[in-house]
Amino acid sequence: MRYFNLHTHKFTNQSEVLELVNQYPQEFDDSIPFYSIGIHPWFIVEDRVEADLQIIEHQLQEKKCLAVGECGLDKRIEIPFDLQQLVFEKQLALAEKYQKPVVIHCVASFQEVMEIKKRLNITVPMLIHGFSKNQQVAKQLIDNGFYISFGKYLLKIPELESVFKSVPNNRFFLETDTIEEGIREVYALAAKYKNIKVEELKGIINNNFTRVFDFRFSET
Repeated sequence: MRYFNLHTHKFTNQSEVLELVNQYPQEFDDSIPFYSIGIHPWFIVEDRVEADLQIIEHQLQEKKCLAVGECGLDKRIEIPFDLQQLVFEKQLALAEKYQKPVVIHCVASFQEVMEIKKRLNITVPMLIHGFSKNQQVAKQLIDNGFYISFGKYLLKIPELESVFKSVPNNRFFLETDTIEEGIREVYALAAKYKNIKVEELKGIINNNFTRVFDFRFSET
């Protein structure tokens, strides 16, 4: 059974790992087998938004494009927050149109992301990547229908163990994002925290992947 890496910026081309590689509209690489594509809030260029959205919409019609993202909201950057919200909501509209899950970058904006999901009645799965917050925030997200992905901070913040253990098995994913450690190391620690074997963990995430992405590992 293969490993699944929900979010990485580096394609490592390992046969036993299915990687959802993050792509940006202006730096698209068609040789990558499976990817998400989106406008990250850090890299919003107001005059280029519509052009970027056209590229995203084109790619969303490809089978190997599995998700929109990463996209989202970040209150700790200088990009105007209202512009971030506008760009985020336009990408959510595309996700709904093409029925693709959304990989979300969220910094100090969880209440806003939850409000947008409810207001726009988003029906596709929404996945918060790189989670590092407390159990209360995790529960709020789960209660509002989100999935949560753990990776870098799970390795770096021991206190996240209790948060990770509190997340139901059918609502989490694992990732590497930009860290040097591989997905096997993330799985090994996650399996230890859940007190299960890595193969059982693979099965759990395989099931989550099949359900969220409407796609089976065997198709690869």
